[in-house]
Amino acid sequence: MKSITIEGQLRTGFGKGASRQLRSQELVPGVIYGGEKEISFSAPLAAFKTLVYTPSFQIAEVVLDGTTYRTIMKDLQFDKVTDTLIHIDLLELTAGKKIVADIPLKFVGASKGVKEGGKLVTKMKSLKVKTLPKFLKEQIEVNIDNLELNGNIRVEDVVVENYEILNSPRIPIASVVLTRQLKQEEAAATPAAGAAAPAAAPAAEKK
Repeated sequence: MKSITIEGQLRTGFGKGASRQLRSQELVPGVIYGGEKEISFSAPLAAFKTLVYTPSFQIAEVVLDGTTYRTIMKDLQFDKVTDTLIHIDLLELTAGKKIVADIPLKFVGASKGVKEGGKLVTKMKSLKVKTLPKFLKEQIEVNIDNLELNGNIRVEDVVVENYEILNSPRIPIASVVLTRQLKQEEAAATPAAGAAAPAAAPAAEKK
């Protein structure tokens, strides 16, 4: 598992005024919950860039007053005007205590349907899972070798050891659809509906 280190400090002031003061210093207020107690802290805005602005799933090791908390990102708030990060919620990882996390999907292999001219369409980027912290991984690999033209891979088709997948099982996560060119080729190969049948040969005259 990838991890990044964020060095911050415990918060002593609370309320909107204290939060505005932190943001004016380019500090982001945050909360770590899920452990023995809820911890309020702040850290430099720049320290969160490699955690927030990436599709990767990572562990954030937050160092506060010499204590390190292993966490994952749970919620973010951004300024509506500037789109700057203004608050972050982190979930502390505790050995033996299951957590819920969104794990990115990685599609691997070569789809049969794509080889036949179809187009792969991915409909989900991650799955919500429940597992122990020791089983967390950066991504869930989904093999698409047997995905045929007009076929689907659904949530229920993904089986990962030690993971309870919480998404609805029938939701499709990927499919292969006809491309425009393939549709045109199929249309050209199919006789137009209602086309006149070839004229029958004239009957032989009776003598």
